[in-house]
Amino acid sequence: DLLLSNSCIPFLGSTEGLDFRTLLLDEERGRLLVGAKDHIFLLNLVDLNKNAKKIYWPAAKEKVELCKLAGKDAHTECANFIRVLQPYNRTHVYVCGTGAFHPLCGYIELG
Repeated sequence: DLLLSNSCIPFLGSTEGLDFRTLLLDEERGRLLVGAKDHIFLLNLVDLNKNAKKIYWPAAKEKVELCKLAGKDAHTECANFIRVLQPYNRTHVYVCGTGAFHPLCGYIELG
């Protein structure tokens, strides 16, 4: 119904089956950060598909192999699921992911 009434704009980057996990709204800059499976998206609040930026951040290959050897499912468990998006300061966001059961964190400069 929303699509038929032109009341929403679907996010086209979601066609990859990315299993979205966390969101961070940056109202001051009009952006939405979305944490997903192996990706972080930086979206424009007015039009989600306009100038969308994407960071590919997979788990290390050796961590994925260890995860599979432990009996975990390669497609649904052995990835870097982004779980934390936290403002750090005016220019950076603190980000953490599962890293295929070997958590990793870092900082993203928003620029």
